[in-house]
Amino acid sequence: MRLVCISDTHGLHRRIPAVPDGDVLIHAGDSLGQGTLENLADLNDWLGTLPHRHKIVIAGNHDWVFQEAPELARETLTHAIYLEDSGVELDGLRFWGSPWTPQFLNWAFMLERGQALREKWQLIPKNTDVLITHGPPRGIGDQVAVDFRTRGVGCVDLEQRLEQLPNLQAHVFGHIHEGYGQYRRAQTRLINASTCTARYEPTNPLIVFDPSKTGDCR
Repeated sequence: MRLVCISDTHGLHRRIPAVPDGDVLIHAGDSLGQGTLENLADLNDWLGTLPHRHKIVIAGNHDWVFQEAPELARETLTHAIYLEDSGVELDGLRFWGSPWTPQFLNWAFMLERGQALREKWQLIPKNTDVLITHGPPRGIGDQVAVDFRTRGVGCVDLEQRLEQLPNLQAHVFGHIHEGYGQYRRAQTRLINASTCTARYEPTNPLIVFDPSKTGDCR
């Protein structure tokens, strides 16, 4: 199964140079600009033009409409499967999606580090094949520049939960634009799929891979 990974488009999806074909398009959050229902309607129209058999979308911290008007948001997103602490099985692969990230200022879908986030990660089924979260685990694609130094802002509780998922083939996330790229931890492929750069330009190439092929990633 060919998976196409995208994240952090911030309403700039129509400016993406090219969207590769595949079986499943995964959007790991921050798909919207101002987070409005109008933003979401435009995203939905765009998704409807893409050829992928399945599309999965989760929310991110900019995607306010999914938090403030969840029923309207779900009704508007007709061209994708929306996951929020929920899962779906497609062609034998089990996907799970969750929007939460550690608290930083006043954004959507944020929780304090510690027990609140641990409870969300414990909802992830142990038989999950592909995990989609908006934010990264600690130490993987989570480095940001602060005062001329870099520091990791990923979630330690998410990192620990990954170690408890024996079937996990891939973890797709975004949120930290500077962390764009592919990583590996034991047998799990980790993908920071941020499409926008640190300058909010949607020019990072979309990442495509087949979970059944260990060396297939680009």
